[in-house]
Amino acid sequence: MSYLHKNLAQGRWHQFSLAEQLANIGSEVGRAAKWQGKDEQNFNGAVARALELIDLTVEDPRWQNRLFEIGRIREVFCDGVLGGKEYGTDLKNLENYFYPFMNLAASKLVF
Repeated sequence: MSYLHKNLAQGRWHQFSLAEQLANIGSEVGRAAKWQGKDEQNFNGAVARALELIDLTVEDPRWQNRLFEIGRIREVFCDGVLGGKEYGTDLKNLENYFYPFMNLAASKLVF
């Protein structure tokens, strides 16, 4: 597998809390939503990065009891990428799912 997030794939990702991981996934979902139907290259890049981060989260041994939820996120995201034919997923609406995780992760940052 060729990693787009090389530093994260080398173990750094597993140092993040679940909220931080989901916040990062949400950022890529937001980028995909922004570029969907506007710029295919940027859209495809965001989709690839989001899927990679979801897969890294699935591989995190701490979340083995949450694989159903994480797998469902992947499934719903893919539905949105493919036009929402299965579940009616809209990437912009899916981005809203990630906002609480973004807020939680941001609240833990020290400036």
